Amino acid sequence: MIGFNRSYHGSTQGALSVIGDEYWRNAFRPLLPDVLHLAYNSIESLKEITEKTACVIAETVQAEAGIIVPSKEWMQALRKKCTETGALLILDEIQAGFGRTGKLWGFEHFNIVPDILLLGKALGGGMPLGAFIAEKKLMDAFTNNPVLGHITTFGGHPVCCAAGMAAMKVLLEEKIIEEVKRKEELFKSLLVHPKIKAIRSFGLWMAVEFDSFETNKKVIDVLIENGVLADWFLFAADCLRISPPLIISEGMIQQACSILLQSINSVK
Repeated sequence: MIGFNRSYHGSTQGALSVIGDEYWRNAFRPLLPDVLHLAYNSIESLKEITEKTACVIAETVQAEAGIIVPSKEWMQALRKKCTETGALLILDEIQAGFGRTGKLWGFEHFNIVPDILLLGKALGGGMPLGAFIAEKKLMDAFTNNPVLGHITTFGGHPVCCAAGMAAMKVLLEEKIIEEVKRKEELFKSLLVHPKIKAIRSFGLWMAVEFDSFETNKKVIDVLIENGVLADWFLFAADCLRISPPLIISEGMIQQACSILLQSINSVK
């Protein structure tokens, strides 16, 4: 199996095995064997994908690395290499999905389709719900060897599914995704400050980079004191995370940015 450096996929054994940072893996070893981690968004790294590769799992956009958006050329080359070698391409859109990037699914920006799509978080509309999506031929592999080898007590819970369906209908029918790009640009136009080194964004999903974790933490502490919830990224501690609900209003964006700029000014 192949994963990528600085990737984040979760905290259970399989997810930890492919997570892209030894700090998070080490305390839970032994994990799954024969996992190789490659450089993300590197054409050179793709040569490691061979006929011996069972699958490649990647975030469509790396979240905890600080909103790292791959090039379209790399994503298409990754898709092509997996197709040529027979490796399954698994895209983790647990953070990137449901309109966060400005399209319903992040992979739509790259004109590719994965073999397997992983969803969660927003899927349940606030309720716990995750999904593993693939064509029937692949799903049939889970029905035997062993029989009942892939079951879950609460999977497909009707209340969670009802909440997820209701949330999906609102997301699509109220055309919420259509407003994402405009709101992203509003954030970026307002967040101008000498202490901000860079802003990496992809829809309503941004990493505001400072000179150090210490500066970032001070800004976050002041933000929280003033009513704006914020945090940093696991693999990019010098970056402040902006990941608001997609229904955030322009007025709320202006208010949040104003408080953020005031917070930066108050940090020495």
